Amino acid sequence: MHSGGIPFQNTDWENIPAIQHPGETGVAYWKTLEFGDLRIRVVEYSENYKADHWCSKGHIIYCIEGEMISELADGSQHKLSKGMSYQVSDELSSHRTFSEYGVKLFIVDGSFLK
Repeated sequence: MHSGGIPFQNTDWENIPAIQHPGETGVAYWKTLEFGDLRIRVVEYSENYKADHWCSKGHIIYCIEGEMISELADGSQHKLSKGMSYQVSDELSSHRTFSEYGVKLFIVDGSFLK
Protein backbone atom coordinates (compact mmCIF):
# COMPACT_ATOMS: atom_id res chain seq x y z
CA MET A 1 0.00 0.00 0.00
CA HIS A 2 1.28 3.49 -0.82
CA SER A 3 1.38 6.41 1.65
CA GLY A 4 1.45 9.29 -0.86
CA GLY A 5 -1.26 11.86 -1.35
CA ILE A 6 -1.53 13.12 2.23
CA PRO A 7 -3.13 16.58 2.17
CA PHE A 8 -1.97 19.27 4.60
CA GLN A 9 -3.52 18.78 8.00
CA ASN A 10 -2.87 19.65 11.62
CA THR A 11 -3.06 16.95 14.25
CA ASP A 12 -4.18 17.70 17.78
CA TRP A 13 -2.73 14.67 19.54
CA GLU A 14 -4.88 15.42 22.60
CA ASN A 15 -7.93 14.41 20.52
CA ILE A 16 -6.52 11.11 19.23
CA PRO A 17 -7.74 8.21 21.39
CA ALA A 18 -5.05 6.20 23.18
CA ILE A 19 -5.08 2.43 22.80
CA GLN A 20 -3.56 0.43 25.65
CA HIS A 21 -0.95 -2.26 24.87
CA PRO A 22 0.30 -4.27 27.86
CA GLY A 23 4.00 -5.07 28.03
CA GLU A 24 5.76 -7.86 29.87
CA THR A 25 5.62 -5.29 32.67
CA GLY A 26 3.88 -1.92 32.51
CA VAL A 27 1.70 -0.53 29.76
CA ALA A 28 2.13 1.35 26.47
CA TYR A 29 -0.44 3.86 25.24
CA TRP A 30 -0.50 4.45 21.48
CA LYS A 31 -2.13 7.38 19.68
CA THR A 32 -1.96 6.42 16.02
CA LEU A 33 -2.53 7.96 12.60
CA GLU A 34 -2.25 5.80 9.48
CA PHE A 35 -1.88 6.92 5.89
CA GLY A 36 -1.63 3.81 3.74
CA ASP A 37 1.57 2.08 4.85
CA LEU A 38 2.78 5.09 6.85
CA ARG A 39 2.13 4.97 10.60
CA ILE A 40 2.67 7.98 12.86
CA ARG A 41 2.31 7.58 16.61
CA VAL A 42 2.71 9.29 19.94
CA VAL A 43 3.52 6.48 22.36
CA GLU A 44 3.81 6.68 26.13
CA TYR A 45 5.38 3.87 28.14
CA SER A 46 4.51 3.68 31.83
CA GLU A 47 7.01 3.36 34.65
CA ASN A 48 8.72 -0.05 34.61
CA TYR A 49 7.57 -0.79 31.07
CA LYS A 50 9.29 -3.71 29.37
CA ALA A 51 8.24 -4.83 25.89
CA ASP A 52 6.77 -8.32 25.70
CA HIS A 53 8.45 -9.07 22.36
CA TRP A 54 11.51 -8.43 20.21
CA CYS A 55 10.74 -6.07 17.34
CA SER A 56 12.48 -6.28 13.97
CA LYS A 57 10.49 -3.48 12.29
CA GLY A 58 12.12 -0.21 11.31
CA HIS A 59 11.32 3.02 13.14
CA ILE A 60 12.25 6.65 13.41
CA ILE A 61 11.82 7.55 17.07
CA TYR A 62 12.11 10.96 18.73
CA CYS A 63 12.01 11.19 22.54
CA ILE A 64 9.67 13.97 23.69
CA GLU A 65 10.18 13.41 27.41
CA GLY A 66 11.60 10.82 29.80
CA GLU A 67 14.05 8.11 28.87
CA MET A 68 14.24 4.49 27.82
CA ILE A 69 16.70 1.75 27.03
CA SER A 70 16.64 -0.09 23.71
CA GLU A 71 18.14 -3.53 24.13
CA LEU A 72 19.35 -5.11 20.91
CA ALA A 73 19.40 -8.85 20.26
CA ASP A 74 23.21 -8.73 20.38
CA GLY A 75 22.95 -7.75 24.08
CA SER A 76 23.95 -4.09 23.66
CA GLN A 77 21.87 -1.40 25.34
CA HIS A 78 21.26 2.12 24.06
CA LYS A 79 19.79 4.95 26.16
CA LEU A 80 17.38 7.39 24.53
CA SER A 81 16.42 10.51 26.47
CA LYS A 82 14.57 13.79 25.87
CA GLY A 83 15.66 15.48 22.64
CA MET A 84 17.36 12.37 21.22
CA SER A 85 16.24 10.14 18.34
CA TYR A 86 17.13 6.85 16.77
CA GLN A 87 16.42 5.32 13.40
CA VAL A 88 16.67 1.76 12.16
CA SER A 89 15.51 -0.09 9.05
CA ASP A 90 13.39 -3.25 9.01
CA GLU A 91 15.18 -6.50 9.83
CA LEU A 92 18.53 -4.86 10.75
CA SER A 93 18.50 -4.78 14.55
CA SER A 94 15.95 -6.68 16.61
CA HIS A 95 15.21 -4.56 19.65
CA ARG A 96 13.00 -4.28 22.71
CA THR A 97 12.29 -1.37 25.01
CA PHE A 98 12.53 -0.85 28.76
CA SER A 99 11.67 2.35 30.62
CA GLU A 100 12.19 2.62 34.37
CA TYR A 101 10.45 5.99 34.87
CA GLY A 102 8.30 6.27 31.74
CA VAL A 103 8.84 7.93 28.38
CA LYS A 104 6.87 9.75 25.68
CA LEU A 105 7.89 9.20 22.05
CA PHE A 106 7.02 10.35 18.54
CA ILE A 107 7.38 7.35 16.19
CA VAL A 108 7.18 7.08 12.40
CA ASP A 109 7.34 3.78 10.57
CA GLY A 110 6.29 2.24 7.29
CA SER A 111 7.48 0.43 4.20
CA PHE A 112 9.98 3.20 3.37
CA LEU A 113 12.19 1.64 6.08
CA LYS A 114 12.48 -1.74 4.33
